[in-house]
Amino acid sequence: MRLGIFAKTFPGTGPSAVLAAAKAAGFDAAQYNMACSGLPPMPDAIPHDALAAISRASENEGIPICAVSGTYNMAHPDSAVRAEGLRRLEVIAGACRAMGTRLITLCTGTRDPDDQWRHHPDNASADAWRDMRAEMEKAVAIAERFDLRLGIEPELANIVDSAAKARRLIDEMASPALAIVLDPANLFEREDLAGQRRIVADAIALLADRIAMGHAKDRDADGAFVAAGKGVLDYPHYLRCLRDAGFDGDLVTHGLSAEEAPGVSAFLRSLLA
Repeated sequence: MRLGIFAKTFPGTGPSAVLAAAKAAGFDAAQYNMACSGLPPMPDAIPHDALAAISRASENEGIPICAVSGTYNMAHPDSAVRAEGLRRLEVIAGACRAMGTRLITLCTGTRDPDDQWRHHPDNASADAWRDMRAEMEKAVAIAERFDLRLGIEPELANIVDSAAKARRLIDEMASPALAIVLDPANLFEREDLAGQRRIVADAIALLADRIAMGHAKDRDADGAFVAAGKGVLDYPHYLRCLRDAGFDGDLVTHGLSAEEAPGVSAFLRSLLA
């Protein structure tokens, strides 16, 4: 597995600075966010010069762009907000090849109108699934047109809040363009060791054929997110399950500070070795 990190972990609004910082911290790849180029994460347009700068920095630093964020609220209750997110997703899709990646990461959204990472009681409704699915169909069509993959991440606050729902969406879409970004810390909040091991193993077994990227963060005993290796997640078990499933792609850490990055790199490398 190749070890990567969210480029946005590091301060700065220029790709050279953030990718150099990723390399210095011990990483081999980066998941990019357009904010690292001084643009909105989902911009209206991406100047050619900005794309050229990303490509040049990636080559100069030897840090490939393994994915780019295209996250918007695919289940927002206002259809106009969803339409605007989809339009900007197409902007990201049109820029991927210039950045050297074929993977866009995104979430399945929430009914919360103000925060796409906050759970809403209506997330489990048939209407929420219908709207998200209709949005995903449009997004998949964009990905197919640009020969890209969309990596969705099952997470508790979103419509797709489990591996089972992710499998359902994959089966309903019936497109090879739809893939999975698996973050085990997003599959549980508080679980004993046996429970979390079961949840992680079952998720990987169910989604193995579609896992395009692994994510790496952690949970503390109270359920709060912490940097990988600083919490309760059984990382040897997680990585062993990925290997047993045949995964040999990028393992990308996030949810950490720039100061924590070298230590997290050393922790994950020790396990990958």
